[in-house]
Amino acid sequence: QLQLVESGGGLVQPGGSLRLSCAASGLTFDYYVIAWFRQAPGQEREGVSCISNSGALTNYADSVRGRFTISRDNGKNTVYLQMNSLKPEDTAVYYCAARRDRRLTTIGVDYWGKGTLVTVSS
Repeated sequence: QLQLVESGGGLVQPGGSLRLSCAASGLTFDYYVIAWFRQAPGQEREGVSCISNSGALTNYADSVRGRFTISRDNGKNTVYLQMNSLKPEDTAVYYCAARRDRRLTTIGVDYWGKGTLVTVSS
């Protein structure tokens, strides 16, 4: 079992930055790929980024590449998502998820967190 808890969401102005954290509890954290997804009101959940279990490999959705950076600290059982140059269209609930491959799809996710809300607005 793996429990995932997101934090760091909030209200930020366009062009601003936020850092999300995904803290995991459980003995197998470094076995899993950790991914970030987001879901805006009325839209499907979409993959944002993921990082391999070692941290060596990352994937990004085209919509965030160059603005968002994912990282992980296996010693702290935590994955981070640094979000810069935020846009209103980045507004969504952000979820972290554990899976065993680096696809950015909701299919194949083993564990989900409950999400943290990010609102980008002036």
